[in-house]
Amino acid sequence: MKHLIRLFVSLVVPAFVVVGIAASPAIAQDKAKAAPAKGMAKVTVLAENDKVRVFEVEFKPGDENKAVPSSSSRVVRALKGGSLMRTYSDGKTQNVEWKTGEVRFVEAEKTAYTTKNIGKSDIHLYVVVLK
Repeated sequence: MKHLIRLFVSLVVPAFVVVGIAASPAIAQDKAKAAPAKGMAKVTVLAENDKVRVFEVEFKPGDENKAVPSSSSRVVRALKGGSLMRTYSDGKTQNVEWKTGEVRFVEAEKTAYTTKNIGKSDIHLYVVVLK
């Protein structure tokens, strides 16, 4: 009986170790997908349906957002204000100042652009995109 238990344990324990080692890289990849790339703004989707998309964007100094929904009208509220620079696809730039608590209706743009935090503090925006 003891011989069978030893045999069983000697086969099962290494199998669990191998499975654990194989699963570790997959878990690390999932965590990496959740975190924004270095230098990129953190976008957190709060709600979405066929009419609106609601999300928050957090910029650390120097962070960029390359996924601006510029072709849709949106309402933006600055939870924490600061200075952003828009860079349009044609190379033109525009500085945009946000004051904490400020709310703006932003019309859809024909020219796509990215935004970058050019200030020295974090910026936190709450965005409601109208689909």
